Order: sequence, then C-alpha cells, then structure tokens
Amino acid sequence: MQLSDQGFDVLDQEEGDVLRTYRDVAGVLTISRGLTAASGVVKPVPGMVITQEESDRLTRLALARNYEPAVEMAMKPGNPKQHEFDAAVLFHWNTGAITRATWVRLWLKRAWATVEPAFKSWNKADGKVNAVLVRRREREFMILRYAQYPAVSRKPSPPMGDARIVAPVTVAEFPKLRAALQALGYEVGSSADAISAASLRQFQKDHGLTADGILGRATAATIQRRVDAAAKAKITAVAGGTGIAGGTAGLMTEPVSNMVPWLGPVLIAACVGMAAWRAWQYRDAIAAKVQHRMPRLAAYLRSI
Repeated sequence: MQLSDQGFDVLDQEEGDVLRTYRDVAGVLTISRGLTAASGVVKPVPGMVITQEESDRLTRLALARNYEPAVEMAMKPGNPKQHEFDAAVLFHWNTGAITRATWVRLWLKRAWATVEPAFKSWNKADGKVNAVLVRRREREFMILRYAQYPAVSRKPSPPMGDARIVAPVTVAEFPKLRAALQALGYEVGSSADAISAASLRQFQKDHGLTADGILGRATAATIQRRVDAAAKAKITAVAGGTGIAGGTAGLMTEPVSNMVPWLGPVLIAACVGMAAWRAWQYRDAIAAKVQHRMPRLAAYLRSI
C-alpha cells in the first residue's frame, strides 16, 4: 500500500516543506519535509536548493523505502483500510515507532476503547507532554478511527502582523519565537502578536535562509539554535571561569594549580577543547554573528 494523496497533503501540512538546506535544532543538515542524510534518499549539503517537484519526489521515495513497507508489514494481518494505513504512516513518519507501538496490536484486535489512549500516549518530547504532539496525535487518530482528514492547504497561513507562519510552527509557539528573535537583537515591532516581516527577512538573510518573511520550520529551528548557542556559550564560560580562576568561591581558599600543579593546565586544555567543540557545533550561529564584519568567514563556516 501507499500513502494516499490526501494523506500526503496531511504530511505536508504537519511537517512543513523547506526547499533550501538548513540545520535542525540538533545541527543536522535537513531539507524538504525533514529529510536528512539518514533518510537514504538525499544527502543535504550547505546551500542546496531543490524544486517543489523534487521535494515531493524525495518525500515519496523516502515513504516507499523507509515507511510504507514497515507500516504495511505491521498492519497487514488486520487488512487496513486506506485511511487506517494513512494514519499509521503519518504516525511512523513522526515517531519511527510502528513496530513497537502497543496501539498497533490493539488495533489488530479492533479494541478501539484501548487503541485511542495507547495511540495518543505518543505525545511526549524529552519525557514531557508536548502540546504540539498532543494535537498531532488527535488529528492522526481521527484519520485512523473515522477517516476524518483535517482540512489542509499548501498556502501560508493568514498574516500574523507582517510575518506569516506555516506548519509545523503553531500560533501557540509564536510568542516564544518572537521573544527569542527580539533577544537576538532584531526589531519585532510593538505589537505582541506580530513580527515585522522586514526583520524576519533580515534574520533569514543573516542566517543563509530563504528570505521570504515566512516563519516556518527552517526559520524556527535556526532561531532556536541561536538561543541554544548563546546558552551553551554562557555555560562554557562559567565552567572555564570557575575551573581556571582557582576554584569555586567559598569552597577553596587557594588556586587549584597551587594544590595540584598539573591540574591547572589540564583544566585549561579541557575548557579550550570544550569551547572549540561548541564553536564547531554552532558554527552556523557564529557565521551569523560575523556575517557583516567578515562575510568570507561566514560563507566558509556555512559551507562546512
């Protein structure tokens, strides 16, 4: 079986579609509907741009190779209807858990009273219930149980202020992203429910993204990476300061290097190594910071 066109439209709406490579929150080069090199169908490289047709082709190829066969094998004994298969593929694309999800075994028995809570329990990220996943599971379950597909459109959502938002970014996430953008020094405007499209385009331009003024997956992930980079740089600086300066105040009365002569150089080397790793891990964030003063360095950092 294959994901239906109706199911494909839901996948498009849930995942968002990005036609230029970007780094996800974990720093992995990504393109299309969340495709990385691990998908086996594309090897994203910095600066890669693809067409809408190519993105659709790659998504279909990833489905055919990695998702549809696994779902078909898991559900075949229950002779799934098209809408049931679609829901399971959407679930598997997001979780990769079709072979271990208990709801599948319950579905095979048509034990709907227990299928629903088991299905909807896959709503956590980092061990915590995630509101976005709660809503996603609800939409998928409505497809699974009742063949009720959500209304979808490939067009961007109505304007929010000057900027526009598209799936998978939600209205609920907008305030956090707006505050982060402002903290990074970009003028967002005076209205709490708006972002200046000009400022968003500038952010996108500074970070090697498509400067379209649309707040979608790539822009949201890049904003989060800038926030994470700043937080981890602060942690590294604190660790270096307390370790090299001679011990934590109130716990030691003399420099560590006086107590254990070789420990000082070791701590220095460790902190330098940590700083170097952080710099490599967030080289895209560094590129954005030096974009205007050292454009060639910024271009190089984005190319590796």
